Amino acid sequence: MTHLRQVYGAQARFRSTRSSVLVIVLVTLLFTSVVLVAFIEQASSDLLVEARVAAAKRLRLEAYSALEVTLATLQDFSKAGNGLHHPAEGWGDPLGFAGWTPREGCTAEVTLEDESGKIPLARADRATLLNVFKAWQLSQVDAERLADALLVWMRPDYVPASGTLSDYGQAAIPYDPPGRSLRSFSELAAIDVARDVFYDTQGRPNDLWRRFADTFSLFDYAQLNLNAVTPDGLAALGFSDPTQQLRVDDYLAGTGTYAGQGPQWFKSAADAGSVLGGGALPATVGTQISALRVNITLREGRSEFRLSAVVAPAGGATTVPAKATSASPAASDSKTAPPTAAPAAPATPAAKLNYPFTLLEITENAEMPPASPVPPPA
Repeated sequence: MTHLRQVYGAQARFRSTRSSVLVIVLVTLLFTSVVLVAFIEQASSDLLVEARVAAAKRLRLEAYSALEVTLATLQDFSKAGNGLHHPAEGWGDPLGFAGWTPREGCTAEVTLEDESGKIPLARADRATLLNVFKAWQLSQVDAERLADALLVWMRPDYVPASGTLSDYGQAAIPYDPPGRSLRSFSELAAIDVARDVFYDTQGRPNDLWRRFADTFSLFDYAQLNLNAVTPDGLAALGFSDPTQQLRVDDYLAGTGTYAGQGPQWFKSAADAGSVLGGGALPATVGTQISALRVNITLREGRSEFRLSAVVAPAGGATTVPAKATSASPAASDSKTAPPTAAPAAPATPAAKLNYPFTLLEITENAEMPPASPVPPPA
């Protein structure tokens, strides 16, 4: 009997040991499976990121190639037509005109926006701003306060006619107006009065903010191109009659009373004056492009690369310079002046690249701007 107990006890201990080993093996397998699945997921994510980076590099090369082809085409038309005026001249599809296509599997799309169809904010005076804001149905008082607030920000010695003064030095973080035109529309959030007009209660840009960005340009140029002017741009020039904008649109598109002649473009101020039917055009109005925004989108499967560049022809637009923060140090006494180093040998002059355009701005994969609101009917 004792022997049987010993045998049964040994079998029970064996079964217990075997069960424990089996549990350990199952736990090990479970842990290994979890780790393996996590590794596979991480490896898949890493491979996806690497694949997207590699695709972006390939598309980037194609995008810059498309940009060069576009600019070469524009330069050809500029030489033939003594400048660029309007896409009706034939350069609306520069890649198609040049017969250029990206490599197999890719598609390229180019859109062109005449930046000089907007009012250059750097040259906008009080009367111009008031014309625009009153066209937005702002009251006379609100239009004056907003115009003065913007000019105080942009002009170092401007005295507001409305008597509206802002003490930026009393802000939670004191600052001074820069005394130059806006370099970014986000600056509107820092300008008294303007922030209440152009932002909602949540601090987000509203429709008037977008309308302001569609009407004014951050670049500086001498003349607005009437071939791309917006209704608000015409209002800024003092042409507030809706029929004038309609005649301009019909003339450019070749519709309405101009349907028989097809799409046209203004070649001179005299042409524009005959269509507008108003008084003489100001000297700030021209008929040539001073700044052109080139938007290029390359696609390959589900991958996409966007390139946007603002270019200016010779003598065209320039960027707004930043205000100098300090003057050059005055000449000090010769006894305390540091010793001057020996003059360096003259450097070999670099070869000058005769590039037909100046790149004013270039961005890659920037956030797409929101859709512009349709101006309300007058």
